[in-house]
Amino acid sequence: MTVETFTPGEDLSMTDKAVRHFKRQVEKNDASAVRLWVKESGCSGYMYELDFVNQAEDSDKTFEFDGLTLFVAQDALTLLMGTEIDYATEGVNSIVQFNNPNAKAMCGCGESFVI
Repeated sequence: MTVETFTPGEDLSMTDKAVRHFKRQVEKNDASAVRLWVKESGCSGYMYELDFVNQAEDSDKTFEFDGLTLFVAQDALTLLMGTEIDYATEGVNSIVQFNNPNAKAMCGCGESFVI
């Protein structure tokens, strides 16, 4: 498994808040990494999916963010290029946000997007 060198803005990036959030969740879920992929679903076409895992799938690319391992499904990379993963808090609610420059539109509930 190869750890990718990436350039924020061209590949994936993750804010410090998101890294801290996912490190806590990985520990809490007895996992060693986060896996991200995209599936066709939702009212707009594509949906982000996250899991806490202990190993990558065969075709996953591996990224490291300050000690956090992120596996990304190979087939999702073109849809995710340039995406910043953030963790935002508004009032009493917190959410993982995907600031994806490739998304042309989001559904009203924010669960899916169109490329």
